[in-house]
Amino acid sequence: MKQFKITENDANQRLDKFMKKLFPLATRGLLYKLNRTNKVKVNSKKEDNEYKLQIWDEIKIFLNDKDFEVLSKEIDKKQDLVKDTNKRSKLDKKDIVFEDNFVLVVNKQAWLNVHPWDHKTKESNLISQVQDYLWDKLNSLTFKPSLAHRIDRDTSGIVIIAKKKDILTRLVEDFKNHKNIRKYYLAIVSWVLEKKEWIIDKKLERIENAKNENKVQVSDKWQKALSLYKVIKELKYKNEVFSLVEVEIKTGRMHQIRVHLASIWHPIIWDKTYGNKSLNHYLQKELGVSRQFLHASKIDFTNYWTWKKMILEARLKDDMKDFLEKVK
Repeated sequence: MKQFKITENDANQRLDKFMKKLFPLATRGLLYKLNRTNKVKVNSKKEDNEYKLQIWDEIKIFLNDKDFEVLSKEIDKKQDLVKDTNKRSKLDKKDIVFEDNFVLVVNKQAWLNVHPWDHKTKESNLISQVQDYLWDKLNSLTFKPSLAHRIDRDTSGIVIIAKKKDILTRLVEDFKNHKNIRKYYLAIVSWVLEKKEWIIDKKLERIENAKNENKVQVSDKWQKALSLYKVIKELKYKNEVFSLVEVEIKTGRMHQIRVHLASIWHPIIWDKTYGNKSLNHYLQKELGVSRQFLHASKIDFTNYWTWKKMILEARLKDDMKDFLEKVK
């Protein structure tokens, strides 16, 4: 017999939903059978599958140790929570921008996937690093720290991870509806911009199943997208000129900043999809540039547990920082 206490992160869900998360590979029929045959008790009595769990409810599951061990191993495999430092890198504590009991804000490295299933690779990923880092602090049976939003694999910078289910729900809703959130990026783009501050207001269309073409393109008949930029600094290296710009996005479309800047003939340097290929090759050979220079630098959001407005900034990664020092 195994016994569990329901915490705030596991409360307010149906008993059958809880059981499905606890045993993700079990069929619905098996879960119903466990309840029907009195192998699941809530506060020492049988409850319907529709029963909504409350904080401090006590769940007893009457399975032998062998059966439970098998299911537990499947859970670990499904959720990718086994601590295996030989197979994936750890979260660098220097990349932690802010942490309290409710959120963790990190400065993601470039070329790091945010999810384990992104790009169909077994490489390290941010959420696994975070769950390894928080291993001893996890006290929920069915909720694990989760990303409130995401950024591209080859983009560096700020990412918010929610430690509590209700905080995650609120933040995801804010990101989805573009409210109570302000996101800023730093980008290094080709050439000098004529307008030092401007609003790029161009609708974007996502091309499904794109292979040899751009995944996103400007389209007058698709989703509204707004990007506000201002030039921070103009740069020069030999005969090439660049601009460091700050971009605030008012919408959250896929590849929005990259496509918008490319559409006004100032693509982000080393953007392999929307950039200037000959310039990218030159910069790689001359200065060792090997990824798009886009960095999520600052975020303004509400921490819903404390109800405080927070403004956090993430330092530039070494590759962008070194480039800026070389092209003064």
